[in-house]
Amino acid sequence: MTSHPALPPDVATLADHERHARRALDDATWAYLFGAAADELTFARNIDAWRALELLPRVLKPLAGGHTRVDLLGRTLAHPILVAPMAYQRLAHPDGEHATALACAALGAGLVFSTQASAPLDEIAAAFLPEPGRGPLWFQLYLQADRGFTADLVRRAETAGFEALVFTVDAPVQGARDSERRSGFRLPANVSAVNLAGLRPPPARALAAGQSPLFDDLLTHAPGWDDVAWLRSITRLPVLLKGILHPGDARQAVAAGASGLIVSNHGGRTLDTAVTTAGALPRIAQAVQGDLPLLVDGGIRRGTDVLKAVGLGASAVLVGRPVLHGLATAGATGVAHVLRLLRDELEIAMALTGCRTLAEAFTVLAPSTH
Repeated sequence: MTSHPALPPDVATLADHERHARRALDDATWAYLFGAAADELTFARNIDAWRALELLPRVLKPLAGGHTRVDLLGRTLAHPILVAPMAYQRLAHPDGEHATALACAALGAGLVFSTQASAPLDEIAAAFLPEPGRGPLWFQLYLQADRGFTADLVRRAETAGFEALVFTVDAPVQGARDSERRSGFRLPANVSAVNLAGLRPPPARALAAGQSPLFDDLLTHAPGWDDVAWLRSITRLPVLLKGILHPGDARQAVAAGASGLIVSNHGGRTLDTAVTTAGALPRIAQAVQGDLPLLVDGGIRRGTDVLKAVGLGASAVLVGRPVLHGLATAGATGVAHVLRLLRDELEIAMALTGCRTLAEAFTVLAPSTH
């Protein structure tokens, strides 16, 4: 790994990391990593929705011996913070996913590793898994048109030691990311989705007059609910579905045997004006009635957001863009600082709301705001 720049002395918040990351990256890279779909309304509203929720503190409660531990898929986690799957992290820093994994392992944070990562999955697993106190290591999966290649990818993840599969279900096509298109972004020659090496694109279909390249070609390979059953049949790992916003889909996921759900709108990168995750989470929680664990991502910027998410029914949260901000600012040191800030702020928020453990988080949300 390369040497890491020192953390700038004026970095005290996740917003400070974002400011430094913007200076470190060129416009095109910034547009790809941090842009969102269309007018980027869902991206902004995700953040605003968590901010709008109010906390209702209790005072003079016994807090000694409190903790942030949570149980998830048969494991006890030191805290409910995981890093979301994000592609091509070497765009943000030369060490990319290696630096993120190092920081996650050191801070006890779970790591969800992207199908489109720019580092080999077995290298990341080998570096992450031996660390004492580490969080869970999960593999995020985009089903490929070549199901044989997908099955082989799943076997590789199992062999490397990944502990769950996160099947992303909300992106059968890429969103209309205007800022990325305007910037003319192209992947540099030294960055690629190395774990998809050898994958051949499906042959293009001959389209008749009036047919759509999207509906009559690309989407003929899109996954469906039958693929959840297929995926479960080829792996011994628990399968979580990422990208659930509708209560009906949540109930169908339970019926399909999913091991967990991630309430997500892809950080606003796919469908603009989709509902916020803070808004969707309570409805999903009501729909599944505790039948399986829920996680949530999108707009988490403070420890108070983490507490609110747990209060609305999540077992844990996933954090995306702020991790890349930290990575661009100071490599593994920057990622570790982002994770430490979130955990410290969570503990402070718990103490100041009279919440000794996260099992009490549902008591601290003001009724008028959720």
